[in-house]
Amino acid sequence: MLNFESVTKKFPNGQIALDNITLEIPDGEFVFIVGPSGAGKSTLLRLITKEIIPTSGTIIVDNEDILRVPSGKIPLLRRKIGMVYQDFKLLLSRTVFENVAIPLEVLSLKNIDLEKEVDSVLEKVGLKDKKNSFPVQLSGGEVQRTAIARAIVAKPKILLADEPTGDLDPKNALSVVETLEKINKEDKTTLIMATHNASIVNHFKKRVIVLKDGKVEKDEKIGKYESS
Repeated sequence: MLNFESVTKKFPNGQIALDNITLEIPDGEFVFIVGPSGAGKSTLLRLITKEIIPTSGTIIVDNEDILRVPSGKIPLLRRKIGMVYQDFKLLLSRTVFENVAIPLEVLSLKNIDLEKEVDSVLEKVGLKDKKNSFPVQLSGGEVQRTAIARAIVAKPKILLADEPTGDLDPKNALSVVETLEKINKEDKTTLIMATHNASIVNHFKKRVIVLKDGKVEKDEKIGKYESS
C-alpha cells in the first residue's frame, strides 16, 4: 500500500510543487499520473523514493513511514522500488545482459543465480535474444525494455515510470506499456506511470490521477487523458 496523507512540497524558490495531496494506491494497482508540465508528476515520484522529502505530510510505502527511515537505510527502502526513466540511463559500454545485471551485482548475488535471474527477466520483456547486444544496436523500444528489465530484476514491490514513452514512436510506446502491464499483472507489481501520452492512457483504461497546479484535479478508476 502507498499512501500520501496531506503531502505538500514547497521548494526553496517558493514554488509549491504539490499542495496538500492525499492519495491511496493499493498493492498491485496500475495508475497513470497525468497533467501539464509543472503539475507535480515527477515531484510525486521523487518523494516516493525519498530523493526529496515533503515540506509537510506523511508518505507510507509498504507500511513504512519513509520520513522515519534513517539515511543509512534509504538503500533498503529503494530496493522495494524500481525506476524507469524517459532517457533510459543505460551504460553504453555494457551489453543488455550486463546492464540488467547491475542491481544484482550490488546485492552480491552468486554468478549462477545472477545469470538465471537476468535470463528470466529478459525473457519476460522479450529480449533474451538481445542479451549480448549493446544499447546502440537496439531500437528505442528495445532500449526502454532493457531499462524496464533492469528496474524489475531485483523484484521490487513498486515500479515507477517517469515519462517512459516520451522518446518513442507510437508503436514502440505501445509495446513498452504492454510490457509494463504484463509485469503489473503477472508479478502483482504496483505500477505508477507519469505520462503526457494521451493515446496510451486512453488505450489502456487504467486508474488515472490528474494533477494540476500541484493538486489532485481528478481521480478516476477508469479514466481518460482529456486535453484542455
